Amino acid sequence: MGKILFASTNESKFNEIFLYLKSFNIEIEFVRFGTLEIQSNKLEEIALQKSKEAFEKIGRPLIVEDTGLFIDSLNGFPGPYSSYVLKTIGNQGILDLLLNSADRSALFRSVVVYKDNNNDMIFSGDTRGTISDHITEGGWGYDPIFIPEGSSISYGQLGIASKMGISHRTHALNNFAKWYCGNYSIK
Repeated sequence: MGKILFASTNESKFNEIFLYLKSFNIEIEFVRFGTLEIQSNKLEEIALQKSKEAFEKIGRPLIVEDTGLFIDSLNGFPGPYSSYVLKTIGNQGILDLLLNSADRSALFRSVVVYKDNNNDMIFSGDTRGTISDHITEGGWGYDPIFIPEGSSISYGQLGIASKMGISHRTHALNNFAKWYCGNYSIK
C-alpha cells in the first residue's frame, strides 16, 4: 500500500498526525485541500463530506480530520463550529464567554475519516478537560486554553510529544491505525 494522503489546509494537524502514524509504519503525505464545510451539528457528517469531496478530486486513499471543542457550560459550543469561532473570536473570545462561569469543563473530540474506493471509515477520539482562565504559551488552535484531565497545564504547555500521548486526535488516530494495520499489509 502506498502513502495515504492527508487532505487539509492545516499543516499543524498534519505534523501531529504524521508523527503519530509513523509509529505504526503508516506513511502519509500532506496535500493542501480546502472544502466548503457543510453546516452540521455532527463532526462525523462534516468529516465524511470533506473526505468524499477530496476523494472525488484526488482519487487516492486519504484521510481527513475534523475537531471540535465542546464546552459544557456553553451547551457544547463551539462544537462543530470550532474552526470558525477560533478565526472570529479566538481564544480570548472563548475566555470572555466563560468569564463568570464556575463550570469550565470541556470535551475535545477528533473525527478521522479514511476514504478509498471501497471504504468510508469513521474513527473518533475524545479527551475531557477544562478551559484555562488565561491563554498560555505554545501549541496552536485551542491548545493554549485546553487543560486535559490529569494535567495542570495546557496542551500548548505540554509540547507536541506529551500532548500526542493523551490527545483526542491520538485516540482517533489510534482507532484508525488499528483498523488500517489489521486490514492492510504494512511492510
